[in-house]
Amino acid sequence: MEKDIGKIKKNENTEIVVRIDDFGGKPGLTIREYVTGDRYTGFTKSGTRISAENFREFKNLINSIDESEFIAESMSSTDKKASKPKKEQKNLVEEKKNNSGEEEDNNF
Repeated sequence: MEKDIGKIKKNENTEIVVRIDDFGGKPGLTIREYVTGDRYTGFTKSGTRISAENFREFKNLINSIDESEFIAESMSSTDKKASKPKKEQKNLVEEKKNNSGEEEDNNF
């Protein structure tokens, strides 16, 4: 038994497929990436399977998510990105540590 529930486009070559299937004689929900490419087309190892026994708990977890939490998370991660030091600055400090074993203080 296989029943595709739906697909979500992840990028140009990859979709996330949600399906009900019967793996090893046990029914469950499979969420897996499906790629379309020159060398390989099919399901990848990336994904997960929720057994039928655990589906109700999974569904309750998903239903408990308030969509407004995504907006709050998105805004707070934007703030965190703004406060991070620039990559070039970090690399200069690491380079000095690697070359001398200690960090130099050049009073930039």
